[in-house]
Amino acid sequence: MLARALGRPGEPPVDDVTPETQEPAAAEPIDPAQQHCGYVAIVGKPNVGKSTLLNALVGQKVSITSRKAQTTRHRITGYRTVGPNQFVFVDTPGFQTRHGNALNRALNKTVLGAVNDVDLIVFVVEAGHFNLADAKVLDLLPANVPVILLANKFDLVHRRGDLAPWLRSMQERHAFAEFVPMSAKNSKDIQRLFAICEKYLPQQPWIHDPEELTDRSERFMASEMVREKLFRLTGDELPYTSTVIIDKFEQEGQLRRIAATIVVEREGHKGMVIGDKGEKLKRIGTEARQELEKLWDCKVFLELWVKVRSGWADDDARVRSFGYE
Repeated sequence: MLARALGRPGEPPVDDVTPETQEPAAAEPIDPAQQHCGYVAIVGKPNVGKSTLLNALVGQKVSITSRKAQTTRHRITGYRTVGPNQFVFVDTPGFQTRHGNALNRALNKTVLGAVNDVDLIVFVVEAGHFNLADAKVLDLLPANVPVILLANKFDLVHRRGDLAPWLRSMQERHAFAEFVPMSAKNSKDIQRLFAICEKYLPQQPWIHDPEELTDRSERFMASEMVREKLFRLTGDELPYTSTVIIDKFEQEGQLRRIAATIVVEREGHKGMVIGDKGEKLKRIGTEARQELEKLWDCKVFLELWVKVRSGWADDDARVRSFGYE
């Protein structure tokens, strides 16, 4: 599991202690009877900023991001403990309505499984916008779980007075518990969201160690980081069905040795990924390696290969074998 390297969540990093500096007193442990802990699902259509929001809430990158829709393909759980409150955030894939292949059926199953057993749902939309894809996600939400309407990218709205009629129309669609206009990139907005969400956490002991960030392994994070760089550096050229498989993951002290395969559906896609004289593949590997080294604070040796597996995204058995349940 990924653990925080500097300080506790919500606290600034602690400077190195010198002989002239007294060690700060340890924080008083919080009585389990005073602790609150709950699950908060983050849902919405593809590409509305769910993963960016999760990373901001956790305080470190645990979910990859790119401009390509369907970047998130798994249920990513991130933890943040603030005072007596432990938030267990669940980032979900964007609900898919345009394609009916095996991969998208698996992703939609993940979304449905995430929203039925949580204490609070954060429904993310772009401020001032609501279309059929948003409506299909809203229709999935259970009636017995409170839902916060989070109007993301509020900083991009130029005439904020125009939001009043939009908000009234949204209130007619669903009995939202709260309305939160914000930007996931604004730290003050993130703190305000914590204050709103904490009201919905049940009183119960924390589920996770307060230093933990996510339930996902380093092996999983390696595959996701390569996939992020793949999508970011190929743009719209490469179909969304490309994926990454980890063939080898070895830890030798402060060194990680990783071999991974990028899987594409057509021979032409392979050339897009490799690039002229292998330059594109080299850049994907370099950027993924550098980010993993920063994330884990260690050295990483990363080898990448590219293979063609025609039709894998519409093959239920192969989709499962690639880790999509």
